[in-house]
Amino acid sequence: GFYYIPGTDTCIKIGGYLRADVTIHGGNSNAPFWNGDGATQTRYLNQYNDYSRFALTVDTRTATEYGVVRTFGQADFTFSTEGNSGALSNSSNMTGTVLTGGTVNNYAGNGGLGVEYAFVQFAGFTLGKSASAFVTPWQGFPGNNTAYLVGGYDTITGINNVQYTAQFGNGVSASIGLDDSSASDYNRTQIVNAAVAGAASSPANTLVPSSANTASCALAMYGAASSNCTALGTAYGGAQLPDLVGNVRIDQAWGVFQISGAVHDVDPGYWTVANTLTSGNFLGGNVQTGAQNFGHPDSKAGGAVSVALQIKNLPTGAGDDFKIEGTWSDGASKYVLGTSAGLGGSFYMFGNGPTGSAGKLAIGAITDGVYSGGPANNGVGGTQVQLTQGLGIRGAFNHNWSPEWSSSLFGGASQLSYGNTAKSIWCASYVASGTTLLPGSSCDPGFTLSEIGLTTRWTPVKNLTFSSEVLYAYLHTNMSGSATGTASSAFPIAAGTAASPYIFGDKGTVSVEFRAQRNF
Repeated sequence: GFYYIPGTDTCIKIGGYLRADVTIHGGNSNAPFWNGDGATQTRYLNQYNDYSRFALTVDTRTATEYGVVRTFGQADFTFSTEGNSGALSNSSNMTGTVLTGGTVNNYAGNGGLGVEYAFVQFAGFTLGKSASAFVTPWQGFPGNNTAYLVGGYDTITGINNVQYTAQFGNGVSASIGLDDSSASDYNRTQIVNAAVAGAASSPANTLVPSSANTASCALAMYGAASSNCTALGTAYGGAQLPDLVGNVRIDQAWGVFQISGAVHDVDPGYWTVANTLTSGNFLGGNVQTGAQNFGHPDSKAGGAVSVALQIKNLPTGAGDDFKIEGTWSDGASKYVLGTSAGLGGSFYMFGNGPTGSAGKLAIGAITDGVYSGGPANNGVGGTQVQLTQGLGIRGAFNHNWSPEWSSSLFGGASQLSYGNTAKSIWCASYVASGTTLLPGSSCDPGFTLSEIGLTTRWTPVKNLTFSSEVLYAYLHTNMSGSATGTASSAFPIAAGTAASPYIFGDKGTVSVEFRAQRNF
């Protein structure tokens, strides 16, 4: 597909794809309704979301005495469902800009432009916006359409980096690279400053109710606080060091085996300044006057390790394969959550509860670490950053029924867990921010999110594929018992009372996607 640019010794190839996509009961690219308006099922929710995309790629190659010099770029022109994140949102976002889709420029005659890749390759080096050296060759797509499969890492739209790959022959290679550690879509979730004003954090994980905890900001740690509360945001500091990543890979006719590693700098902002807290709260990365005078928690080294395997040419049929990968993280939760964590600071889902209750509530806090307090917090000492641990697994079995028909059965799961100190300070702020846990309840922000799905494809002619995908996502919360609080984003359906509280429990959601794609 390459041809020489007239008058030069450079070859060029123009390619790309055109895609039309619609998801029912999910966000664009088959994103499950695991937070936002989709999780609360408000009247502001779009029950279907669609988009059209034209991706254009330009690939050039020039032979030199040092080897081939390559440049590659990909631009995406997208027009999607009007509104903000697939919903019109009732939380102070009902503005003309959102109603016309202006937040993403999705109104008549307009659309969005994105840059996925823009890099140069030379003598083993790759420089620019490209796939991380940590990822597998299939990235977050072992056999799925959804762009939100948890259980591992992907940089499918590129991350700014520099890397070097050495080829040893017989399909054996090794890569090492430096990735932009400030990329919130890929390498950061959030550091939570779980500060409680004027009091030390509770050492217990099981909390008792308190009638004084009535502030209407119990979901502040989810970035969904009401106007009289400090929204969480993140207590990360600026990027100090890039992520150091690398892999060793064997890529042969039988399949692929890869081991990857990453080191991530978890660098918090400042300690809490007492006068910024008027009540218990999760404090975000907002400006704190004079914070520099009181220092900050220490930075910590986090990271991740991944092992991946692909087995090709299975006896079940020509072209069939099986892919699986497992990932462990410490203070680097994006490496087990993938792009799913870019949807917000938590997973939270609401639904019908037992008779007499206000409903069922499933929550899970997404963080890289948690810290609390500081020398300025009314004399209360601070707690250093407690790193969040993560585990992830995902994979797919891909089967070809005929040259025109194929299916993929895929799944993934991610788990975040918190140590006792992190639980204590997180739960103390959770209660102080407006939630009352009833007797017998246990507070633990950890969770397990799992997904399973089936994709079926029909390719009537070369490079034209019609596909459908059904996806089930299930959130298991480590919270147990029941809770009450004033009506707020924390409790959207009703104000829970001791007689009819919210019940902590697990919740699932189903989405269906249809797609047509033409590659060229």
